[in-house]
Amino acid sequence: MKFLRLTKSIVFILFALMMLNGGLNKIFNYLPVPEDLPEELINDSIAMMEIVWLMPLVAGAEIIGGILLLIPRTRALGMLVIFPVMVGILCAHVFVAPSGLPTALILWIILLVMIADHWKTFKPLLSAKQV
Repeated sequence: MKFLRLTKSIVFILFALMMLNGGLNKIFNYLPVPEDLPEELINDSIAMMEIVWLMPLVAGAEIIGGILLLIPRTRALGMLVIFPVMVGILCAHVFVAPSGLPTALILWIILLVMIADHWKTFKPLLSAKQV
């Protein structure tokens, strides 16, 4: 049981660091851009950059979500912040760049395991009771 908990913690931390790295790279551009990107993905990225506030918004969500995911007490909030970013990642790989779909699916599996692990926290959000 300890091994499973340790393994999940390590995977959750690596996921958080990937989100944090992705957000920081959108701001500082320190990772090289692959040369074999599909033209449609490049065009989509250029369109996102033309909307001046959009890329900083996505980067901020990734950075804040990644930091929140690193702290066990705020992990559930981090999942809520990262969820829309993950929807965008999945859509980009399903519709534009299918070559990255396996990585996107692995990230989604990790996110869904995190959500399942914290289901007690999310259950009240989905209840039918009106306050």
